Parts: sequence; structure tokens; C-alpha cells
Amino acid sequence: MKRADRLYRLMSRLQDGRIHRAEDLARETGVSLRTIYRDMEVLAASGVPVEGARGEGYSARAAITLPPLNLTETELEALHLGLAAVGASDMVEMAEAARTLSAKIEAVLPEDTGMAAERFGFATYPFAEAAEGFRHMPAIRRAIRARQKLRASLRDESEWRDLRPLHVDYWGRVWTCIAWDEGAGDFTRFRIDRVVSLVPLPGLFVDEPGKGLADYRARDAQSV
Repeated sequence: MKRADRLYRLMSRLQDGRIHRAEDLARETGVSLRTIYRDMEVLAASGVPVEGARGEGYSARAAITLPPLNLTETELEALHLGLAAVGASDMVEMAEAARTLSAKIEAVLPEDTGMAAERFGFATYPFAEAAEGFRHMPAIRRAIRARQKLRASLRDESEWRDLRPLHVDYWGRVWTCIAWDEGAGDFTRFRIDRVVSLVPLPGLFVDEPGKGLADYRARDAQSV
């Protein structure tokens, strides 16, 4: 039995309101007593309200229990990226909820997944930069839809840029924005997590030959 399946089975077993001896749980799941003790610690650390101790038996009551879900690697990445973004926000209650939910997911990740369980946590999983850029995403998307110019300050650059944002791409944990740089008179692609500040500029821009997304893609295709 896989670790994730075992943990879910144990969690379901404990929620029937009765006390269950570790010996019985070990026999039902085909593992050692030591493994059951470790599993109880994992469930407790992931937020499952486990009650009891070694030699006394265990029980648990959870407010909400979800059925098993099959997630693709991409779905798992999307889930944790959202959690990382909320966890980095100023909403204290939601940030804490994102962190505890991340811990619960980490506790039951299959051991045979391409994303190792120990890499899913906030402290070690490399989502911090993408989450940092998340706070500017709504403004950039609004500007793209409205065709509004933005004045942007980027990390490690002394001068502000006046940009026509055209498109947002995702490159495996990093978002980039394709834009027309008014000052440089050329296209640019920048990482959104490098944005320090954004200021919407008055007025909207209109399509001009050589400055649109189709022009960028055509030129990019020629360079390949």
C-alpha cells in the first residue's frame, strides 16, 4: 500500500469516533508499529486533529474530509503556486491557512511522484519569486485587456520604463511579460517577479504597425 493511500485510510479510520489501537492499525495496513507511530505524527503535523498516544490508541475528528484526488504534475504545481502566492500575502489568516494546507498536501504526497514530498513545503520549494510577482499580475492583465500603458520600475534597473503590455507567459514557476518598450523603441520580455512598482499611465494605446504581439511573434519566429 502506497504511503498516501495508507495515510488516507488511517485518517478515514480514525474519524469514526472510536479509539483504535496502533497494533490494529498496523495489522490492517500491513506495516510496523513504528510506521504507524510515524504516520500519526505526520497526520498531526499536517493539521489532522489526532487524539491519543502510544499505548492508548488514536482517534480523530475533522470538520471537512475530501475524497482522494488524482492530480497531474501540472495541476499540483498550479495548486502550490496559488498557495505560495496567498502564503506570501498580507492577509494573515489566509496566509496561515495556505501554509497549513500546504503542509497537509506535503504530508500525503505520493513517494513515487516526480515532485518529492520534501520539496513541496513553502521553505524549500522554489516558488518564492513567482509568488512575489503574483501581486502585480492583476494590474498587468488589466492593462493588457484595456490596452493601457504602464510605467514600470524593475529590480536592478535605475530608470523607469514606459511599456505597452501585450502578453503574459508562464515558464514553469516564472511569469514573463512581453511588452513594447517606448523608450527603447523595441520589444522587451521581462520577468514579472522583478517588478518593483507599476503605475498606470493615462490614455490608451492603439495598434500600430510593428508594435503588436503578432509582430513580436513573427520576428521571434524568424530568429529561430
